[in-house]
Amino acid sequence: MAHRIGQSTIMMDRPPRILSWASAVGPKEAEGPLGKEFDRVFTDPYLGKSTWEAAESELQRQALSMALRKADLTPDALQCLFAGDLLNQCIGSTGGLGGFEIPHAGIYGACSTMALGLLLAACMVEGGIAQQAGAVTSSHFCASERQFRQPLEYGGQRPQTAGWTATAAGAVLVGTPPSGVCIRGGILGRLRQFGVTDANNMGAAMAPAAADTILTFLQETGMSPTDFDMIATGDLGKVGSRLLRQIAEKEGVDLSLVHTDCGLNLYHTDKQDMHAGGSGCGCSAAVLCSRILRQLREGTLQRVLFVATGSLHSPTSVQQGMPITAIAHGVYLTAE
Repeated sequence: MAHRIGQSTIMMDRPPRILSWASAVGPKEAEGPLGKEFDRVFTDPYLGKSTWEAAESELQRQALSMALRKADLTPDALQCLFAGDLLNQCIGSTGGLGGFEIPHAGIYGACSTMALGLLLAACMVEGGIAQQAGAVTSSHFCASERQFRQPLEYGGQRPQTAGWTATAAGAVLVGTPPSGVCIRGGILGRLRQFGVTDANNMGAAMAPAAADTILTFLQETGMSPTDFDMIATGDLGKVGSRLLRQIAEKEGVDLSLVHTDCGLNLYHTDKQDMHAGGSGCGCSAAVLCSRILRQLREGTLQRVLFVATGSLHSPTSVQQGMPITAIAHGVYLTAE
């Protein structure tokens, strides 16, 4: 059974394994450095639908369908599915996954949803509550801009601190096969505020939460950054990644040799005009469900701490000038 170390860290005595994974992305993501590693690429950001929100639902449907096919499973083989997105009432998930008839647990962790869902799915399988479980999430640039900032028709100028919400989805299926990438454990993050009120500077808002989660995991497990081949944060971008390393350095921890950020891996930051880098639930999900899990499967990576970060603000809270609360959840992954 899983056991707790300290207040926050969960370690698996019988580590579940990842059965399969899949990613579906839009055109800008396909133009990035990982373009050839995604399972499905759409050249139309509408995905043939009439609205951006329906397009995001289709991203989730496609990602889960491909993950099931890869694992040679039918939907009724899953006993639980953890899914969420950035939209009000998580309509991206509910609109895309209803036809699968899988027991559904809707979750909201903002851009940390991939790590939260994967950790919860692993706990369900390791605890014997489910034989197989899944985690799915997504985001869509146009749908997110309309909800959290301004409609695209407004044409407002985006500051350099702003991230680009990825049009992407990722799905991961978890079970207990004899081989596969292991989920050794993880950590549930704590709520953190840095006093940031600008919704166009989420990297700065989320960096303290990422630092707290990483440093707490290292402290409670007795591990050091050099025990990992990679510590991958979700979507801190240029601003948040720099702040994360500075915060860790003040605590005597050097992350510079192993830290990478999914928001800086998804796009060509020197060629594509993405300002601070990628963001959104689909950002870390797409990077995890392409290069990171593939490299773990192949043994190129042996130990990875995947820490997805989320900004827990709403349009109303930003308009009222409230400080943005952030959170980061982590999953400890090892090669077969």
